Amino acid sequence: MSDPLTRLNEVFQDVFDDDELTVTRSTTAQEVEGWDSLMHVTLMVNVEKTFGIRFTSSEVASLKNVGELIDLITRRGDGKGLVVHA
Repeated sequence: MSDPLTRLNEVFQDVFDDDELTVTRSTTAQEVEGWDSLMHVTLMVNVEKTFGIRFTSSEVASLKNVGELIDLITRRGDGKGLVVHA
């Protein structure tokens, strides 16, 4: 199974309909064109489906960048099939 960042890049490309979009751990919403509050909800729903996990609203609200999202995915997934590269 691919690492969370690779899988997240695929989700971002699908949600934002941009095959050239690449995110890193430091990427923030301000850096991605079209990442507004509505797209954030769509993105989080797609992330939940992709990784087979559910987030609480407070978890989602506390995220500052993609790296924090990866950390949350790893924690919530209990490591099931997730490979994290330091």
